[in-house]
Amino acid sequence: MALLYGLLWRLLLLLVHVNTALVSWLRVRLRSWKGRLWERAVAALLLPVALAGFPDQHKKLNHNPDATANPVTGNRDDGRRARWLSDGKALEKLPVHVGLLVAEEEPSYSDVANLVVWCMAVGISYVSVYDNHGIFRKNNSRLLEEILRQQNLLGVDGSKYSIEFLSNGSDKHNVVSCRPTVKVLSPEDGKQSIVQAAQQICRSVENKERSSKDISVSMLDVLLRESKNIPDPDLVLKFGPVNSTLGFLPWHIRLTEFISLPSHRDVSYDNMLDALQRYASCQQRLGQ
Repeated sequence: MALLYGLLWRLLLLLVHVNTALVSWLRVRLRSWKGRLWERAVAALLLPVALAGFPDQHKKLNHNPDATANPVTGNRDDGRRARWLSDGKALEKLPVHVGLLVAEEEPSYSDVANLVVWCMAVGISYVSVYDNHGIFRKNNSRLLEEILRQQNLLGVDGSKYSIEFLSNGSDKHNVVSCRPTVKVLSPEDGKQSIVQAAQQICRSVENKERSSKDISVSMLDVLLRESKNIPDPDLVLKFGPVNSTLGFLPWHIRLTEFISLPSHRDVSYDNMLDALQRYASCQQRLGQ
């Protein structure tokens, strides 16, 4: 019995200690909660007073939507535009007309649009886009939309670097502005255009509008150039593993410099600038 009483006594002492510890913990938590509630109550009471003390600043924030604008983004865009313009001026020679030849199965409209906008930003006046399957020609409105979107995303000044978008045929075009010019080409503008020009000459001879003695290479050259309304490409950037021009304007590329890049997907501005620098450093002997 004495052992049992001893165990009960120890159990009671343990319960007393647990109860004391619990009561102390609850008192501390209660004080903390009361402190937080008091702080929140005071803050709620002082908030209207604080707002009332700055009415002019409050009005400025409400009436000036640009007050919270991030100046870092604007500075970054200005820096990029200045760099692109400086890079174009730093080149020993800048191509007037650059062709983008996409020799890959799945074209990326956003990446091609980036290339077009970068060409515009460095000062290139004519950009032609070509693929062997005529995908860009069939979806030229989508390409135009992507170019305008990328133009805004990249921070290019639309009023200064706007475009004239020429589609199939010399008399059909979507004009955004007069400079620079984007031309979408397909295989129809290559060998097929030569065939059509030859047929036109033959019909004129058949109709006795011309003599067979008048037929010359220069006559064919004039007809082909009239159908394009753009100068011969100085540089063609070919994207993809295929080592071929794939029918890209065979009549107009006798003096064109070709530079191959692995892919147009995820292409960077530095990749394009490197190609322009390679073109600027090459020596074109023009048959001499």
